Amino acid sequence: MFSPEMIQTEPMTVAYVTVHGSFEQIPQSYGLLYGWIAQHGLTPAGMPGTAYLTDPSTTPEHQNVYEVWAPFVGEAAEAEPDSSGVAVKNVESMPVAKAMHVGPYDTVAETYGPLVGWIAGQGHEISGPAMEFYHSDPDTTKPEEYETEIWIPVKPK
Repeated sequence: MFSPEMIQTEPMTVAYVTVHGSFEQIPQSYGLLYGWIAQHGLTPAGMPGTAYLTDPSTTPEHQNVYEVWAPFVGEAAEAEPDSSGVAVKNVESMPVAKAMHVGPYDTVAETYGPLVGWIAGQGHEISGPAMEFYHSDPDTTKPEEYETEIWIPVKPK
């Protein structure tokens, strides 16, 4: 069921890697990030996510650019990528339109169209890259039950 809403996000600190190419790299990126978090004595906090710096609907797969995020708590300053490619940044609070998609990852695009239309209908425009946060563990959840929360930053027109 499509039930979008506007929210103000909480600020968060994320370990992240910038990835170029296929989305098949996402699982190994999370392994790298959560290993880095553990190695640095930090604690994961919140759902893992992906910020899409290019539009997957119009960008050839090999040209995709996206950030894979692992939010955490603990003391770690913002940092450029280290030798493993992991960087740290603070993500400020922002207004977003959000909607939950239930189903396999390869069907998430089905929720974007209605959400973008809803944003326009609310008198807002998109102000930043779309983000997805993954509420389900693919190792223990059936694909048809995956829950993916979509955030699209917005501002009034």
